[in-house]
Formats: sequence, structure tokens, C-alpha cells
Amino acid sequence: MAELLRLDLEIVTFKEEFDPIYVYYKRGDEDPIPIYCHKREESDTQEVYEALRNMMFVLSFHPRHSALKQMRKEVIRFS
Repeated sequence: MAELLRLDLEIVTFKEEFDPIYVYYKRGDEDPIPIYCHKREESDTQEVYEALRNMMFVLSFHPRHSALKQMRKEVIRFS
């Protein structure tokens, strides 16, 4: 999704395996906002994608995230 929206993507891995896996949205030096949590349960790609899309859409209405407002149509188009 980050690539489709032309957002920077950073993957952080640890030596140890952690449960659960979190996905964050971060703008500049601001604190990261968790937008998805995967608890290593069975889930299909579509379910994960929909959860990410829904959170990005909701964030696009927040005044602090005006950059996402400009991408709102792109986020919805992916549904």
C-alpha cells in the first residue's frame, strides 16, 4: 500500500521474533501512529489490506495529516 500511495516505507526487524507485528504511519519527526496489528492469526491478504486502507482513510480526515487528505481518493480507489 505504501508503494501504491508513493509513501516512504521502512521495515524494522529484530533479532528476536515478536508477537504481534505492528504497522505504523509516521510523518516526519512526529510520533508513529499504529494503524494495524497482526497477532499471527490466520488472515488473508485482502483482510490485512482492508484494515490498512480503512485506517489510512480515517487518518486522512485528521487535520494533522493533511498530506493523507490529498491521497484520500487513491486510498478509496484501492477498495
